[in-house]
Amino acid sequence: MIDNVEFHFEGGPNGVLLIHGLTGTPAEMRLLGKGLNRAGFTVHGMQLAGHCGNEDDLLATDWNDWYDSVRQAAEAMSRRCDNVFVAGLSMGALLALLLAAEQGERIRGVGVLGVTFRYDGWSIPWLGRLSFMLPLAKKLGIGRGMSFMERPPYGLRDERIRATVSAAMLGGNSAAAGLPGNPWHSLADMYTLAARTRRLLPQVVSPCLIAHATEDDVASLRSNAELVARKVAGPVEMLRLEDSYHMITIDRERRLLHARLSEFFLRQVPGETAALASAA
Repeated sequence: MIDNVEFHFEGGPNGVLLIHGLTGTPAEMRLLGKGLNRAGFTVHGMQLAGHCGNEDDLLATDWNDWYDSVRQAAEAMSRRCDNVFVAGLSMGALLALLLAAEQGERIRGVGVLGVTFRYDGWSIPWLGRLSFMLPLAKKLGIGRGMSFMERPPYGLRDERIRATVSAAMLGGNSAAAGLPGNPWHSLADMYTLAARTRRLLPQVVSPCLIAHATEDDVASLRSNAELVARKVAGPVEMLRLEDSYHMITIDRERRLLHARLSEFFLRQVPGETAALASAA
């Protein structure tokens, strides 16, 4: 059974759509949503198709379903807000970039948070680093019942938060903390999505704030964040986080991330830059 754990914080005419990662949950975006809302934004923390249930729920969907849910959520926000921004964590960042590539200047800005084109962080075992081969395995019908299980430090440098999240995840509360493993076939779809997003990066004209941990345990800065910085057509700002791991929306430097993303998005609102400058 899939729980609906989306959240919505009403604010002003500028809206931010927040997208969680593969096997994740809107809960991992909630603190960021509150920070953006305090800065005046209307915020919607969406739930990707097939997520927040069990593995069968997830395997009943693919990347097209995940992206369809993003497009629908963005369309709903565009009907309510004058300016639409999008931010995603991990695979959610891929979906955010794909949306920006397809919608052009309709997306005012993108938060590219811990973007993951490939799993090559320092905690990933050698077998996990071969997961880019999974699209072929899925095509051949191999490994449907197999998963790569999550392992310490679970993307979190903060030990207190890590204990809370891992207890919920390993205890089966997928709505609160996501699934404890990544099914091979879902990972295959993530790599298919990553390949498509990478091809379309030159079509991203929206300003991007790329935030990534320098010691990301899941996805290296060089192969992922720096790839986006090189390939997108729009202006880029980089935020390198020195005291976090992969889950930067909830890890030790979350407040810094919230403040920088809020300020970055506000600068993209027509007329807001002059107001910020006069206030300073």
